Amino acid sequence: MTEDNPPLPLPPGVTRRPVSRYTADGQLAPNEPDTVAIEEPLDIRISGDTVAVTMRTPGADRYLVTGFLFAESLIHSAEDLGGLAHCGRPGEEGYGNTVEVTPAPGLVIDLERMSATKRGTLTTAACGVCGRRSVDDLMATCSPVPPGPELPASVLARATEHLRSVQPNFARTGGVHAAAALDAQGTVLAAFEDVGRHNAVDKVVGALLLEHGLRSARASQPTAMRPTVLVVSGRVSFEIIQKAAVARCPFVASVSAASSLAIDLADRAGITLATFVRNGRFNVYTHPERIREG
Repeated sequence: MTEDNPPLPLPPGVTRRPVSRYTADGQLAPNEPDTVAIEEPLDIRISGDTVAVTMRTPGADRYLVTGFLFAESLIHSAEDLGGLAHCGRPGEEGYGNTVEVTPAPGLVIDLERMSATKRGTLTTAACGVCGRRSVDDLMATCSPVPPGPELPASVLARATEHLRSVQPNFARTGGVHAAAALDAQGTVLAAFEDVGRHNAVDKVVGALLLEHGLRSARASQPTAMRPTVLVVSGRVSFEIIQKAAVARCPFVASVSAASSLAIDLADRAGITLATFVRNGRFNVYTHPERIREG
């Protein structure tokens, strides 16, 4: 780049690093700027105590933290949050990488609930169930998703197409995951990118809580609002199904494969799991009774 041709501003979540490209003719080209996804730590604290540290793409931290706490059943609705803010001051080193959560007045958040997922001294939000013994442990705190609704096979087959329009940073870097929540008509309710696929899902679920009033089945006044399809760009693991189950989401659709434990949990949790949802096709592992022709 020259002074007469400065680089264009980058969108949030993307930065530049120098790269040398090795070409097919055996040459190593000179350094040039390359766009890459930003990865930074986020320290999640409740009343001053660190409960999780995750490596994430900065942005939508409010949704990420809310979704993470919801998935861990530490909160059951947006009303459980008294405050949520970044620590420090803008311009200070590390500003934006710590979020302090204050519970709503009168609410005591049971931090001991996190002890089952701790590795060492910190919980890692990128692996929310490390140390949990089995599917039974999760099902003890998360009742199965109720039957219905039915969804036309054509809507499910096109579910992952919605990710294309919400992945601008993937188009630039090839280095981020995406997740989206759809309603029964296939309309996008929330969609986010992140270097961590679990984080992308947490951002989506957090947005559903804060913007759409989603509540868990254990809330004092459960809401009728439920997303219909959780769409993810990467592999479906146990943790992804866990987050869908807590959000009462009856369908999970993925561009990629699913693990054995994810399939087992989806079966127990009453979730219809479809994988390799591409080009109008998909594989369905669990609860196909929700899918109708059309």
